[in-house]
Amino acid sequence: MGIGIYSWNPDTGSLEWDERLRAMWGLPADTAVDMTVFEAGIHPDDRQPVRDAITRCVDPRGDGSYNVEYRVIGKEDGITRRIATSGRTSFADGRAVGFIGAAIDVTAQRRAEAAIRASEAQFRSFAAHSSNLIWIGDPVAGAIIYRSAAYERIWGVPCQEAASDFAEWMKDVHPEDRPQVGHALAAVKAGDVVQFEYRIVRPRDGAMRWLRDTSFPIFDDTGAVTRIGGITEDLTQDDVRHVYVVSGKAAEARKLSALVRALGYRGRTFDSGSAFLDMAPVLSPGCVLLDLRKGRDEGLSVPRELRARAITIPTIALDMAGADVTCAVSAMKAGAVDYILAGDEASMRASLAGAIAECQASARAPTRDENASARIARLTPREREVLVGLVDGGTNKIIGQKLGISPRTVELHRAQVMNRLNANSLTELLQLALAAGITPASGEGGEQRGAT
Repeated sequence: MGIGIYSWNPDTGSLEWDERLRAMWGLPADTAVDMTVFEAGIHPDDRQPVRDAITRCVDPRGDGSYNVEYRVIGKEDGITRRIATSGRTSFADGRAVGFIGAAIDVTAQRRAEAAIRASEAQFRSFAAHSSNLIWIGDPVAGAIIYRSAAYERIWGVPCQEAASDFAEWMKDVHPEDRPQVGHALAAVKAGDVVQFEYRIVRPRDGAMRWLRDTSFPIFDDTGAVTRIGGITEDLTQDDVRHVYVVSGKAAEARKLSALVRALGYRGRTFDSGSAFLDMAPVLSPGCVLLDLRKGRDEGLSVPRELRARAITIPTIALDMAGADVTCAVSAMKAGAVDYILAGDEASMRASLAGAIAECQASARAPTRDENASARIARLTPREREVLVGLVDGGTNKIIGQKLGISPRTVELHRAQVMNRLNANSLTELLQLALAAGITPASGEGGEQRGAT
């Protein structure tokens, strides 16, 4: 409707409205208007606030300004509109002699704002009750600006104590997984949606968790990435029922994945053996369902590479119906634990059950040594030097002399090491160091100090 213009004579009460203002009241363009028509159109609940605003604007003790927002119910069309209006009174000899104002229909704007508030409330409710972590970051500042409540359950640390920037957060990521996590986040900052899996070492208890993150860019009106966000799922609880479908045929991959899910497993597809092998080191325990019907040579490279890299993920080879025994022999020689033919659902069911049972039998929590190594890998180079000095039996003074720092600085680093490793005593700290392969210089195995 645009902006409606009107004037009012406080002495006579006469009103002058343009056609746009009449339309806001749901009136024909030639309708006569006065204060009675004006008030009749205002929503009953808003009339008194409007009267109060008028009283203030004609008071010569004030500045004559008039700013108010209210609802109007159209006389002819019955539509409720929200009107924002402002104006100013002119005075002469201490009394109001004229008024001119403008009004605009802000109904759509207020509805949009209400929808945003409702959406935000729904998001907060969803985030508060979701078992998955929802996070938002500022890619320019490198800051993490929002985490949902699930962070505390997954990381074991209250949200208010969490790292505020990505660089600090990256210290919680398992050292072996940091390069691929960094690469994934760089791709998101460049505008891609990326799903990746990785491990974290919880900062307080040193427990290892397997996570899957779906990260995405958030664009502004110009198409620039101003925020990045993600949904992080903790895979640790059910990480031995994964079936990784590797197939070069998209349609077949979807069918196999649907069948896998119907059998009660968590299915994930890869469109090539190389794509799977790139992710294999950080995937949750499970088995591979390898489709050999397109590209046998490339397909059989999967179990060979898994064996060469010492990655324990059982591979089930799936071949076309009617394939001869030599195909089965070549698959088993390559490292497949089973060989089945397409269309034989009973064999697939049995093979998957056997492979997953093998995973469950071998699944275990990280050993004390593995946890200790992962936790020590979180230390800064200086903190590690101080830890080595403590293992060697050095005092703060001796360690300080070796490192060229003061005993007080050594003491501060020592306290930080205790905190990072969640050690309650020097004895516990030394036990962790020894479990990670850090031994006294005079003892056997001193060369293991570089282990992480």
